[in-house]
Amino acid sequence: MLHEPDLKQRLYLDHAATTPLRPEARAAMEDGFAIWANPSSPHAEGRRAKAALEDARARCKAALGWEGELIFTSGASEAATLALRHAKAGARLVSAVEHDCILGAAKEAERLPVGVDGALDLEILGEAVQRERPLVAVQHVNSETGNRQDLEAIVRVVDDADGLLLADCAQSAGKVTLPPCDMAIISAHKFGGTVGIGALLLTDFSIIEPVGGHERGYRRGTENLPGALGMAAALEADAPYLGKDVLAARERLATTVREAGGVWWADRLSDPTPFVNALALPSMSATAQVMRFDMAGFAVSQGSACSSGTMKTSHVMEAMGADRDVADRTIRVSLGWNTTPGDIDAFAEVWRSFA
Repeated sequence: MLHEPDLKQRLYLDHAATTPLRPEARAAMEDGFAIWANPSSPHAEGRRAKAALEDARARCKAALGWEGELIFTSGASEAATLALRHAKAGARLVSAVEHDCILGAAKEAERLPVGVDGALDLEILGEAVQRERPLVAVQHVNSETGNRQDLEAIVRVVDDADGLLLADCAQSAGKVTLPPCDMAIISAHKFGGTVGIGALLLTDFSIIEPVGGHERGYRRGTENLPGALGMAAALEADAPYLGKDVLAARERLATTVREAGGVWWADRLSDPTPFVNALALPSMSATAQVMRFDMAGFAVSQGSACSSGTMKTSHVMEAMGADRDVADRTIRVSLGWNTTPGDIDAFAEVWRSFA
């Protein structure tokens, strides 16, 4: 019988939801708390905070290789809302496998289909963008399957129509190079920063309407200085997000899943990445898996963490035409900067015992 483990011994394999804070990010945040003041205040403390905030902004842009502008936000959801509701564009178009924060911020947007491999249908996209200055929102790396969209090809289609491309890079920023786009969404807690800080990247302020308040008038609410400093430090981390030994252990897990008759979703995807992995047991619901893995000391999720509490079939799986039974047996196992090969091997052993 499995018993609730000591929390210190738990293996957190849902890093796509929240990645543990990097030590360098924690130290930077502590420095931020020591100098915190409202960066918009004209007094000495405010000016000092403003200088630190601008330094964090410049460091984030440099680490990401972004030459445009950066608006600090409370996270990816706020960045998505700013872009989708205030971009100077016409019709909103979103892929059918977008994160809930995109779908919620653009409820009236036309949804663009994907294939069984999760890739956006470029032919249909080409037809859909034939309207006045459309705004197309596409998730770079999917938060449930880990599939990467071909943003290089997508941006060419959008550019040809004089449209704007919004890339949701919450799952890819800090892990792989940012794709070409007009706007990008990032969230610090996905790559080792803290929760409550993210950013909207823009090629130029002219593509978005100001909303008043802070961030040069493009965002309401006082900036999170400690969070911004922590985000910059997390982006500047020297070590690769996933080491070669972790990637090798991931391949061992994939072999375990295949040999046990499960579904390793990466085998079906157009361009799978190692950060987020979808897998299905041969005969156990995802809901039961989440509970049993929790009892065994592993934190995993059923679909995206922002919608997993609904216990309904994933809209991502439905859009990909997945068999309902397989979709209902699929969980997400994602890997972070502090995941070890031993973590993955231990998970694989428990997974095999459930299969």
